[in-house]
Amino acid sequence: MVLVQIPMCNEREVSISMLPDVCVLYDLLVTSIVFQLYQLVFSSIGYILAPLCLTESSLIVYEQSISAVCQLDWPKDRILIQVLDDSDDENIQWLIKGEVSKWSQKGVNIIYRHRLVRTGYKAGNLKSAMNCDYVKDYEFVAIFDADFQPNPDFLKLTVPHFKYTPELGLVQARWAFVNRDENLLTRLQNVNMCFHFEVEQQVNGVYLNFFGFNGTAGVWRIKALEESGGWLERTTVEDMDIAVRAHLNGWKFIFLDDVKVLCELPESYEAYRKQQHRWHSGPMQLFRLCLPAIITSKIAFWKKANLILLFFLLRKLILPFYSFTLFCIILPLTMFVPEAELPAWVICYVPVIMSFMSILPAPRYFPFIVPYLLFENTMSVTKFNAMISGLFQLGSSYEWVVTKKAGRSSEPDLLAAEERESKAMNHPQLHRGVSDSGLSELNKLKEHQEAAPKPPVKKMNKIFKKELALAFLLLTAAVRSLLSAQGVHFYFLLFQGISFLLVGLDLIGEQMS
Repeated sequence: MVLVQIPMCNEREVSISMLPDVCVLYDLLVTSIVFQLYQLVFSSIGYILAPLCLTESSLIVYEQSISAVCQLDWPKDRILIQVLDDSDDENIQWLIKGEVSKWSQKGVNIIYRHRLVRTGYKAGNLKSAMNCDYVKDYEFVAIFDADFQPNPDFLKLTVPHFKYTPELGLVQARWAFVNRDENLLTRLQNVNMCFHFEVEQQVNGVYLNFFGFNGTAGVWRIKALEESGGWLERTTVEDMDIAVRAHLNGWKFIFLDDVKVLCELPESYEAYRKQQHRWHSGPMQLFRLCLPAIITSKIAFWKKANLILLFFLLRKLILPFYSFTLFCIILPLTMFVPEAELPAWVICYVPVIMSFMSILPAPRYFPFIVPYLLFENTMSVTKFNAMISGLFQLGSSYEWVVTKKAGRSSEPDLLAAEERESKAMNHPQLHRGVSDSGLSELNKLKEHQEAAPKPPVKKMNKIFKKELALAFLLLTAAVRSLLSAQGVHFYFLLFQGISFLLVGLDLIGEQMS
């Protein structure tokens, strides 16, 4: 018996898929220098190709996630889907209700839940759903965030792992990104995520039977959740919190690298920055809370050392502190102090080796190793600030901001979803849930929302003052290095300063609307 949960909150984004080859050609034309010089020559081509690029398929994010989950290949009498909507927009609520009612009419065992008291963010939402009386009839719970689209065979590839391993508490699948090559920002994020999955999760899963739960695309044994204290609202990383508590209670985890679930990477720097702030402040906040329990737990000493030194401190505290203080503060300041000198291996060999090791799980991104190194140093400002915020329980450590996504889907994904849905429409199913008249009213509301004229969306660059201040410091230090003939320092400071300038002016990734 499997319970499937889709927590969501104000999912307004629309998934858009355009004709790729034609639109890429058109984009190259309108952005090339040749086109600017010979606009009259290419204008006729532009007028022909532009309408073709407007040919698109679209699904709202909540539609594609609900559609994918409702088509999971599992016996209908052994699965229940909970759509856990925390939206505060009544229009969004009614649209999601309509989508749930549509699938309920097709015979899918699906229900809609909306909390009256919306506390605790995602953890509170999941905790509320697990308190339902009917949950006691289910043995496993699969969780998918709103932009995740599992394949129909997801449960058949994950749930059987529990059969012969009673101490297994979690089976985690890998994420696959539909927009990993959308822009430079998504490419650099994909490098980090490949390292996270293949090293931090796959290796730890094999040798330690433990890793941090990703919060989605995973299946839990409900008994493991209950014995570990369930979902708690004490931090913004409820997924990491439950994983640590389950590990301390002796439960084992499995990571399946070959089972992939489609999702998105944030395409704007603003959205990515907020995501990383939560991902680095939350663990430090959790570290303060869990440290006594880790020390007094009955797990092996080397597992305690792994939790404290590697899981919490190395990636979340030591590396951001090292990158920020050394490359953003100490190195540029040494340019103004003639007596100070940093050896080349500190500023050159160590970061290059670390970047090489990080990019190794994603070999096709080796051409981006230099931008990756510079961008990671730039992101150290956000990560360092988040780490301090979480460690000392500052106000920003309690902020939980839903990561804004573009709502993208690849063309094959949308076509496959449309084909699966049309097949489901052609097969007569048991009708349940709401009456035909109620469903009709909901569909009318949805059509009205889609037909209503939308105001033009304006995108603008956001100015990040901390990054610009560090860009000024680094570029000034680069000039000072040039005057003092310190070659290797000059090139590093120059390019690092330029990367801070680009990020500070919001010139990397998409702009926020």
